[in-house]
Amino acid sequence: MFANLSDRLAATIKGLRGKGRLSEADVDATVREIRTALLEADVALPVVREFTAVVKERALAAAASGALNPAQQIVKIVHEELIAILGGETRNLVFAKNPPTVILLAGLQGAGKTTLAGKLALQLKSGGHTPLLVAADLQRPNAVDQLRIISEQAGVAIFAPEPGNGVGDPIKVTQDARVYAEQKLHDVVIVDTAGRLAIDAELMQQLRAVRDAARPDETLLVVDAMIGQDAVRTAEEFAEGVGFDAVVLTKLDGDARGGAALSIVSVTKRPIMFASVGEKLTDFEVFHPDRMASRILDMGDMLTLIEQAERVFDAEQTERMARKVSAGEDFTLDDFLEQMQSIKKMGSIGKIMGMLPGMGEMKAQLDQVDDREMDRVAAIIQSMTPAERREPKILNGSRRARIARGSGSSVSEVNGLIERFSQAQKMMKQMGKGGMPGMGGIGGMPGMPSMGGGKKSKGKMAKPSKPAKGKSRSGNPAKRADQKSGMLTTTAAPAELDISALPPELKKLLG
Repeated sequence: MFANLSDRLAATIKGLRGKGRLSEADVDATVREIRTALLEADVALPVVREFTAVVKERALAAAASGALNPAQQIVKIVHEELIAILGGETRNLVFAKNPPTVILLAGLQGAGKTTLAGKLALQLKSGGHTPLLVAADLQRPNAVDQLRIISEQAGVAIFAPEPGNGVGDPIKVTQDARVYAEQKLHDVVIVDTAGRLAIDAELMQQLRAVRDAARPDETLLVVDAMIGQDAVRTAEEFAEGVGFDAVVLTKLDGDARGGAALSIVSVTKRPIMFASVGEKLTDFEVFHPDRMASRILDMGDMLTLIEQAERVFDAEQTERMARKVSAGEDFTLDDFLEQMQSIKKMGSIGKIMGMLPGMGEMKAQLDQVDDREMDRVAAIIQSMTPAERREPKILNGSRRARIARGSGSSVSEVNGLIERFSQAQKMMKQMGKGGMPGMGGIGGMPGMPSMGGGKKSKGKMAKPSKPAKGKSRSGNPAKRADQKSGMLTTTAAPAELDISALPPELKKLLG
C-alpha cells in the first residue's frame, strides 16, 4: 500500500547522498518533495502541512548545527515524525479486571468487520484466551451464517440465537451474550454489529443502543484503508456520533495510496490498534507505529518477521533442527521440505523479503517471485523415496528421470533442486561449526530470482591464482627466517563471520 510513497521518499533521500552539509535551499527542496509525496499518497492536507513544517524546522536546525551525513539526518527526522503521526506508541487491548472483556466492532458495511471479528478471535485464542463471537448484525443478508463459518475456521465459540436477515433484536442478543459468556467462562466477547453503506442517523442510534447494552471495555472502529480520505471522514463522524477507543485498518495489503493510515490518527486523536494485511484469518497483526514507519522508509521490519516465524515454526521442530545443526548431522531433503512448508505459512516469499531492509531497491526482482515454485519443489521431493531424501547422492540419471516423471517436471528442474539443496546443506554444516558462509545472492531460494550483484559464474569454479614468478623468499634475513619456521604467512586465510557478531534479531530468526 505504501510502495509509491516509499519510492518517492527513497528517491528524495537518495538525492542528498554525497552532500557534505545541508543548505537552506537543500532543505526547502527536500521538504517540497516530501510534501508532494505525501499529497500523492492521499494524506490529509492539514496533516501534510503540520508534518512538513516540523520536518523543515528540525532539518534546518540540523543544518545549522553542521551535522554531517545529511541523508541520514533527514531519514532520522522523517522516521521519527512518521512514528509520531502514526500514533507514537503501540496501543494494546485493555482487558477488564473482571471478565468477560467486551469488544464492540463498529464500522460501515463492507469494511470487513465480520472477517476481522474472526481474525481477532483467532489471535486472542492463540494468546490463551477463550473468546466468544456474538452475531449482532441481524440486518445484512447471511451475516450470521458468515460469522458462523468464520467461527468454525478459527475454532472459537459463537453466540447466534437469531437467524438474522432482518429478524431479531441486536440489543437483546448483546445483553444475552454477556450472560452466556459468564456462564460458559468465556473471558472475551467480540460483538459484530450491523453497518450501512453510508452513515445515517438510524445507524448511529442503533449503535448507541447496542453500545449501551454491551457496556464494552473497548470499542474498535473498523475502517477500510482502500477508501482513502473517506476513511478519515468516516472516523470523524463515528467519533462524534458513537465514540470509539481505537481504529482497526483492513485491506492494508491493497494497492491504494495509504493516506488513511497516515491521516486518521492525527485527525481523530485515536490510535490504530490492529491491521488486517490479507484474506486469511492469520493475516492480522498488531499495529506498531515504529515498525510501519520503518517499512515506509524501506528500513525493514525484522521484529514482525521474527514474530511471524515464531508463530509458524513449531518449537519442537526448531529445537530438533538446532540440535542437528550443532551436532553436525546431515541436513536432509525431508528437513528442507519441512522448513520450506513452514516458510510458506508465513506468507508469500515477496512479502517476507519485503520486510528485510533495503528490499525497496529490489522491487523488480521481488515482483518476479513465483510462489508456485515452492509447490513444484515440494512435488519433486515428495516423488522421491525415503532413502533418496535421506541420501541424495544416490540419485543417478535413471532415478532423476523417474522423479521428473512422477512430479510432472523436467530432469533439469530436478537437477536444479538438488544443486540448490547441496548449497543449503553446505551452509547448514558451516553454521554448525559456528561460522557463516559468504552469500553472494539468494538465488537458491525456490521462486526467488538471483539477486547477486556480480556476473554469473555459469557453474565454473574460480581458478586458483598462480604463484608469483621469481624469488618467493624475502630479502630480509629476519623475515626469511620467520618464513622458514612458518611464523610469518604471506596470505591470510579468509575470515569466517562469527554467529555471535550478528544482530540479535537476525540471530533469533536464524534460530
